[in-house]
Parts: sequence; C-alpha cells; structure tokens
Amino acid sequence: MASIIVGLETYPSFTAKYGTIVTFIEHLILGFFIAEIFIKIGAEASHPWNYFKNGWNLFDLFIVVALLLPIDNQYFIVLRMLRLLRVFRLISALPRLQILVRALLKSLPSMGYVFLLLCILFYIYGVAGTFLFAENDPMHFSSLPKSILSLFQVVTLEGWTDLMYIQMYGCESYGYDGIEALCTNPSALPLIGVLFFVSFVMLGAMITINLFVGIITSNISDS
Repeated sequence: MASIIVGLETYPSFTAKYGTIVTFIEHLILGFFIAEIFIKIGAEASHPWNYFKNGWNLFDLFIVVALLLPIDNQYFIVLRMLRLLRVFRLISALPRLQILVRALLKSLPSMGYVFLLLCILFYIYGVAGTFLFAENDPMHFSSLPKSILSLFQVVTLEGWTDLMYIQMYGCESYGYDGIEALCTNPSALPLIGVLFFVSFVMLGAMITINLFVGIITSNISDS
C-alpha cells in the first residue's frame, strides 16, 4: 500500500483531488510501521536489544525515523524522497527478496574486478576509437571522453549500429544529416568499423554482462 501511495503522488491531479485522504493513509501506514517496530522489540522479551542486531530491522527503523524527522516546507522534495524509502520495506517483508539482496551484496567484491576489467576495456577501445574515427566522426570520437561515452552507448546496445555505419560509410554518407558542417574529413573504414564495434559488443556487452550474471547467480545458489 505504501508503495502504491508513493506512485500515486507523482500525479498532481490525484494529489490535488484526494490530498487529504492520501495524507491520512500516509499517517496510518506510518503508524503501522511504528507499531510493527514496537511489536518486534516486545517479541524479544527480556532481550530487546536483539532487535537491533538484525540488519533488516535497522533498515526499517532508519526509514521510520527518517519519515518522522521535522522537515520544513522548503524541503518538501526531501520529504518526498524520504517517503520513497518506504518502497524498500518490500525487501524486508519478502524473505526471498532478502536472499537476492544478500546475494547482490556478496557479489560486490567479485563484481568490482569485473567492473575494473570493463574499465580497462573501455579505455583501450576509447583510445583506439579516438585514433581511428576522430576525423570521420568528430561528434562521437573527437576526444577520449567522447569516445568512452559513445562506447557506453554501444555497450547498452542502444543505436550501436548507427555508430558503426558512420565509420563504415563515412560521415558524408551516413549519420550527419543536418550537421554536415561537422563532417569536415570523411573517411569510410568498413572493415575496421565492423571489427571494432562487433568485437566491442561481444566483449563489452555479451561476455562482461554474462560474467556479472554468473557471479550473482553463483552467490544466489550459495545463499
């Protein structure tokens, strides 16, 4: 319910019409959250401090305390963001989701090495792309930062073929419609363009993503 209310608040017309009801429901939900905390602490009987030994309990407590903070109207956007934290309580409410989150956290060290490998790959291809395509495609490869940003687009598989076609056919024939002034030194590199982008997609998108998935899957199995 709390998650649904947060989503409904993104519609100004809804909040304008049912603002009072929404506020009442929010206070009611917050009351349930507070009551749940006291019930859990009470369930520990003579060892109430055991409640604070559970990470998920601390997470719930943090969300409730954040929502109880007195925030001025000028920081209303901060209050809305704090309300958004209530969605994360779904994690503590669903045990299987907790397993997934724990697996993700356990995967972070190994994923760090994969991320480092990906950074090295981006750097190598970024430098190569700048050397190879800077003159033909200054909009995407005129500098190392631009090249790396373009490679990030490639690794998401969003429009990567357009970048490849620019190098294959030259900027005078593809991709620079309406911005012909930027295409000052067109040069088609069909073979190099194909090898460069296809190899980067294979290494960056396919293999690296599979490594991430493999690490997470392995940790889920161990959880």
